[in-house]
Amino acid sequence: MKTSGAVAIHASAASGCALPRCLAAPFFMLPDCIMANCRLFAGKLVSWQSVALLVFSASLSFASVELDRMLSLASQRYGDRGVVSVTAWRGLLNQTANQSDAVKLRWVNDFFNRRVQFGEDGDIWGKQDYWTTPLELLGRAEGDCEDFAIAKYVTLKLLGIPSEKLRMTYVKARIGGPQSTIVQAHMVLSYYPAPGAEPLVLDNLISDIRPASRRSDLTMVFGFNTEGLWVGAVNPRAASASQRLSKWQSVIARMREEGID
Repeated sequence: MKTSGAVAIHASAASGCALPRCLAAPFFMLPDCIMANCRLFAGKLVSWQSVALLVFSASLSFASVELDRMLSLASQRYGDRGVVSVTAWRGLLNQTANQSDAVKLRWVNDFFNRRVQFGEDGDIWGKQDYWTTPLELLGRAEGDCEDFAIAKYVTLKLLGIPSEKLRMTYVKARIGGPQSTIVQAHMVLSYYPAPGAEPLVLDNLISDIRPASRRSDLTMVFGFNTEGLWVGAVNPRAASASQRLSKWQSVIARMREEGID
């Protein structure tokens, strides 16, 4: 798969959506972005076997964002709050486009962790295990762990980080620390600085980005991206027909309709 370079952002001057002056500062420093997102997601237990059938996708390269379309949809679906969130996201892309990977990781992780509040799919969408697009997450400003991981993955790809460095990773999380007996299904985003290197973990439950060796509370089950699926250290496996009809495929299709292509 060909990976995209820095994101191309399409928004006409007539859209009237110039960034407010306050957005010249990093978004994670803005007061309206500081929102709690570390609620305990009790009852979020799923079958790992059933989840594994939902995650593999066809090749995808995020090349551009049509901001006019996203802003129009945000206004129609979510009102002023949605427009503010998408405008802030555009500013994040603009601010970090020429930064190092380390800066991109930190700013993207902080942006979503502080702007979006954790919530259950049933409470937000009235359905179970619904995977959102970045627009849907920004518009509602609520989501669960999969939604955080997807939004961070898409945003970092738009910023030019190749997919082979990124994996959305299902884990078993010990809530309360490594010695806790409360184990729940959870998803994080993993960043691999080089093939075979120890990944860094971007998690909505904590603000720090830590190497996997410092997240003894997490046990990896499998990881995936647009290239394949990994179980432990196994190489990516080919997808079956049933795997291609997945929640991830639905997210990809909806993102294209919303302006991320």
